[in-house]
Amino acid sequence: MLLNRSPEVPANLTPEYFAAEHVYKSAETPQEKIAALEQMLASLPKHKGTEKMQADIKHRLAEARRESQKVRKTGVHSAPAYLIKREGAGQMALFGPPNAGKSQLVQALTHAHVQVADYPFSTRMPLAGMMLFEDVQIQLVDMPPICAEFMEPWLPQVVRSAQMGSLVVDANDPDVLGEIDFILTAADGWHARRPKLLVANKIDLPEATGNFRAIEELYGGEFHCLAVSALTGIGLADFARASFDALKLVRFYSKPPGKKADLDVPYVLLRGSTVQDAASHVHRDFAEHLKYARLFRKSHEHDGLMVERSHIIDDGDILEFHM
Repeated sequence: MLLNRSPEVPANLTPEYFAAEHVYKSAETPQEKIAALEQMLASLPKHKGTEKMQADIKHRLAEARRESQKVRKTGVHSAPAYLIKREGAGQMALFGPPNAGKSQLVQALTHAHVQVADYPFSTRMPLAGMMLFEDVQIQLVDMPPICAEFMEPWLPQVVRSAQMGSLVVDANDPDVLGEIDFILTAADGWHARRPKLLVANKIDLPEATGNFRAIEELYGGEFHCLAVSALTGIGLADFARASFDALKLVRFYSKPPGKKADLDVPYVLLRGSTVQDAASHVHRDFAEHLKYARLFRKSHEHDGLMVERSHIIDDGDILEFHM
């Protein structure tokens, strides 16, 4: 007798993929579906065994984008005001307890006009600003605080829909470890992905350094822990770099044949993207008629290496497309 067998699932799927898949299953809006599917595609290993899964995710992504376009055209079921439209190369939402300095971080790293106050709950609605990492714009979103006393009722939905999150805490607070535990427990209860970065703000204050050592000891194995000061600027460049890495982004630059590369404004894709993906990003016709590409590095701009469509691009690659 022949038994019905369920489709085989590749054994090397990452935890990031399963987390994104969980977010997709609980998504309520086209924007949430798109964000989750993009994360699923980015974290899916690229090899022959996942080709059908890649095609299925791309098909669902196209459907979600068509659904999103219909919503925008009709104005029906428009996204609530607390869901921030993603802009720039990627979105990093800042979550944390009251008075952790999230607004101050956004103010220090962007041109957004945020309300910075010494009292808690000064942030009641999300507010976005654009942070520059080298030549890439990353969207930072200042979120209302998460705490036991009071939380906005829609906050769990925003945490689930955020592309990527940073947990921002006050490193000088004597109860900082308790606050971290509370927020992580809450996020798990909301079936949200845990943040990639754990940002200990106010590192310039007296008790902060010792507390940060305790944070690293307890959470360093799970999170990228950063010590920063939004007031003095300590660690802000490291935070920008860590955000770019956590979002799993890569940059590439276009070089017309026989001409110099345009190194002013990069194209940005998700890590794991191929030369074919890069060609599609520049122009649809490039992807349809692409024969091969030449790969250049900034340090060896005159030594072009011929690469195929399936070649995985690295951050900073310079690509010359040949039709």
